[in-house]
Amino acid sequence: MSELEEWSTSRLLTTAARLVDHAWNERLLDIGITHAGYTTLGVLSRQGTMTGAKLALAMHVQAQTIGKTIEKLERQDFISKIRDSIDRRSQRITITSAGVDALARAEDIERTLMVGAGLESFDLRNLLRGIIGELAPQRQKSATAAAV
Repeated sequence: MSELEEWSTSRLLTTAARLVDHAWNERLLDIGITHAGYTTLGVLSRQGTMTGAKLALAMHVQAQTIGKTIEKLERQDFISKIRDSIDRRSQRITITSAGVDALARAEDIERTLMVGAGLESFDLRNLLRGIIGELAPQRQKSATAAAV
């Protein structure tokens, strides 16, 4: 029996996610972003300008987690921060034209990586969406409660 057959489902899932993340980061080096940066640019492109807190919620991570990614993307001119005119303490984050170009290049890499590795399976995608759909609302509730 293979060692992998003895692993729990959660260990298989987290290990697979980590390996995909590493593969992504290797391919994204030419663009100068990480997988987290790619995901951040994608959210901003689809959902538009938002605060760091809303961006963290959209990405299902803590605000502190997204901070380093935001700083790196800003240094590379892939995003810009704009002081909120109503709440001067708050900053709104938006994707720049350079960020849009980087996102397009990363999307080409995604198509190559996912299809080449056989990760575009309809069944796998449905299972992953089910896991996220079940667990994400629980995390958002606890994050909201902790912020209050």
